[in-house]
Order: sequence, then structure tokens, then C-alpha cells
Amino acid sequence: MRVLTFLHSFGPGGVERVALRLIARWREQGIDAPLLMGRAAGPLAADLPEGFVYDVPHQPPWGTAWWETLWMVMRLPREIRRTRPDLLFCAGNTYVVVAVAMKLLLGRACPPVVAKISNDLRRADLPWPARVAYHLWLRVQAPFLDHVVVMTRAAADDVAAFMGRGGMDIRVVANPVLPDALIDMIGKTGSTARRDGGGRHFLFVGRMERQKNLPLLLRAFAAGSAPADRLTLVGDGRHRAGAERLAARLGIADRIAFSGHVTDPIAHMARHDALLLSSDYEGLPGVVIEAIASGLPVIATDCTGCMAELLGHGRFGMLVPRRNVAAMAAAIAGHRRRAADADAIREHVSAHSFARAAADYARLFRRVADGRRPAAAAGPSARSATRCS
Repeated sequence: MRVLTFLHSFGPGGVERVALRLIARWREQGIDAPLLMGRAAGPLAADLPEGFVYDVPHQPPWGTAWWETLWMVMRLPREIRRTRPDLLFCAGNTYVVVAVAMKLLLGRACPPVVAKISNDLRRADLPWPARVAYHLWLRVQAPFLDHVVVMTRAAADDVAAFMGRGGMDIRVVANPVLPDALIDMIGKTGSTARRDGGGRHFLFVGRMERQKNLPLLLRAFAAGSAPADRLTLVGDGRHRAGAERLAARLGIADRIAFSGHVTDPIAHMARHDALLLSSDYEGLPGVVIEAIASGLPVIATDCTGCMAELLGHGRFGMLVPRRNVAAMAAAIAGHRRRAADADAIREHVSAHSFARAAADYARLFRRVADGRRPAAAAGPSARSATRCS
């Protein structure tokens, strides 16, 4: 069985991080899982296992980052013809336009598409004309997707509502964000939250892009925190410089730490008192699951239809309205860390282990592969760690 995945880059996004973990697991399970990268750039490249195999096309002198979607549309057909996969794995909403293009360009020669829905389909953050256009686009793309994977039951309902069921097969597979070793350690280590100066330590982890609404986060922290409280922001992105300037204007720069991209954000969580998520929209933010597994309470905006489910309907965190500085500030002001119930946490997050999710995907892939004629041989599957074509 051969499953072809395509990614634009090794950028620090959750979609890419999860996809790379899945590919590594599938290969361990004996699945032939080639990977086409639009370009070999980004911090996640440093986290790859030794000998991790991927292909990258020869790059034009003017770069591909600014037209990465069109570049992938141009290069992926050749990779499909070369590898002849049994199916094409679309790792997130960002990549669906490429999958649709493959169906249009290749017709019946395009393998079945298994698309993971990684972002919120409701998009309540958009003004209504843009929201109507987005929902129309969801309806347009649906006939081109053979199988859709969602990460919660609530998300499955959203797919049916906004995309229509049509001929799609909709499956629920939890987002694989947790190492098996972390699940085994739940409840076996105590909290190591720092108490420097007696204040509380809040944490943000994520790409510093517009959807994360960092201005709301910083304004709410300025309004709701005590003088001894601290906030650490882990991650990087285009909006980091603006966030640093805003922190200075708000007079809280001396209580804010910008840590940049880190290899293992989970290692930072036990040293804090709460995770803050201020996004306008999300799919299933893996950082929330990571925080809960680490025993860290979460204060999050209602940025996705499955957030209440993720937070265990109040057992593992607090939900506040989107784009509401006063509500987020009040939640920060009133936060008191309490002892975590290790058994409840383990039960809540166990579906999100790497091994379990990879196995669920593998079962789905076998059903898909069994439903079509076996792919023709595409030559030896063993390739060098990076190959330019």
C-alpha cells in the first residue's frame, strides 16, 4: 500500500507537524509513505528522525514560498505519475485546493483523496460576505474528496452541515499530538510550576499569525494579570514583531518573554499555571490536548465548534467568547490552578496518541486501497533522505 502526502514546507504549523509524525509512524507499520515537499525550508526539518525520506523538486531562483500552492499544483502530478500511489493524503484544509486541482487535471488517473479537516468550517470570525463565499467553496470542493477525516464528532456534524455528505465517507480519527510515553507518565510526576516572585505563569504556544489574535491575548493579560504574573509566548511568525511592539505600548514588556520556536513545547508546560489560546478560529488545536495531558488548565476562546468537547465541557479549562478582551481578562484574573485528576486526563486524551491515531489511519487506508485496483509498480521504494527532481 502506497500513501502519498504533500506539504508546502517544514513550517512550524500544527498540520505539518502532525503529518510528519503520521508519516514516520506509517512507515514503521510497513506502509510505503512517500512525501513530496514543495521546498525543504522551515524549523520542523530539524525535528525529523534520522534518515527520514522525502522528495523536493528543483527550486527556481526566485523561490516558491510566495506561490507555494500553484507550485505544488504544478509539481504534484509528476510525483503521482512517478509513484503511482494507492491514495493521496491531504494533510489539512490548506491543501484541499491542491487535491481538487489534481482531480481536475488528472481525472480518473488521480488516486482517491483522503482529506483531513484541520480547521473550523463555521468561520464565524469572517464578515458575512466572506463567510458565505467560504461555505460555497466548501460545497464546491466536497465532490472531489473521496474520504474526509475529522478529529471530533462535533466536526463530523459540521462537515455534513457545511459540505454536504454527497458521496464522501466521513471518519472520526483523533488528532495524533501526544507521544505514547507522555500518556504513560500522566499522574506520575508532580507539578513543577514556577513561583518566581509569587506570581502566576501563563503560556501561549503557536504560530504568530493573524488567526491567533495576539493583540487580544496581550490586552487581556495586561488587564487581567497581577503585577507579579508572567506570560511566555512560544512560537514564531509574521506577527511576532507587532506583538512585541504592542507589549511595549501596553507597559507589560518586562513581564513578557518571546521564546521563539522550540522543538518540544510540552516540556515547557509543566512550568506554567495555564495555557492561553486567543484564536479567532481553529480546527482542533493540538496544543490544547498537549496542555491537558501535561496537567495544565486551559483558558481558550470559543474558536472552533469542538472546543467545548476538547475542554471536557469545563473539566479541563474555561471557554470565553471570541474577540472579547474583557472576558479573557476576567478569566485570567480569576484563574486559580487546582490539582488535576490524572485518571480523568488519561481517559480524555488517550485517543490522541501517535500510535492509536496512526493505526486508525492505516485501517482507513487499507479499506480505501482494497476498493481500487492495486497501483502499478513504481520502482524501488528506498530513496535517499532528500531527493531533488
